[in-house]
Amino acid sequence: MATSNERRNRWVRHWNRGAARYDPTMRMLDRVLFRDTREWVCQQATGDVLEIAAGTGLNLEHYPAGIQLTGIDVSAAMLALAEKRAAELDLDVELRVGDAEALDVPDSSIDTVVCTFSLCAIPDHRRAISEIVRVLRPSGRLLLADHVVSSNAVIRAVQRLVEVMSIPVGGEHLRRRPLHEVESAGLVVERRERFALGIVERLVATKPRLDPPMPS
Repeated sequence: MATSNERRNRWVRHWNRGAARYDPTMRMLDRVLFRDTREWVCQQATGDVLEIAAGTGLNLEHYPAGIQLTGIDVSAAMLALAEKRAAELDLDVELRVGDAEALDVPDSSIDTVVCTFSLCAIPDHRRAISEIVRVLRPSGRLLLADHVVSSNAVIRAVQRLVEVMSIPVGGEHLRRRPLHEVESAGLVVERRERFALGIVERLVATKPRLDPPMPS
């Protein structure tokens, strides 16, 4: 039986091999399923922004001016394509290899965390959400979008069948619903939309501001 590290390494190799094919697939899904979600998410980013699983940089064109953006991903091959895209867009972005489950970012240092269509493929997505909470400043926001377990029973059955291959090959889960973990982690969901037979969900969640100490 493969160890956890062996599975992770296999999945990283999977994403590296698939980097060149990633954009056409995601562009198609953006058109038919995800709609305007990238713009919806990225246009709400402010301040110091951390994008988790930045991939090939498909979100880059949608960010507003004036932010300070850092993007991480486990796949060096995907980040190489993101670097090229950033150069073509004339964007000053820091892109580096990083693990969403162990962010190399100080506590309470980020205004906005962005994560689109990625928690589905992070092995321990609960740990990743815990890391997101750690690095967010009080009142900082998580802008999250993902494909989730469908609200339609027939689609859920199809998702279960697809996972038989998608999880072992690429660590791709189709029946997660990060909303529940986001709320359990203590973030306050301020806005949420779900569509496409419940397959797509996007949300804005805020880290509560620390209460000031009571006067003695």
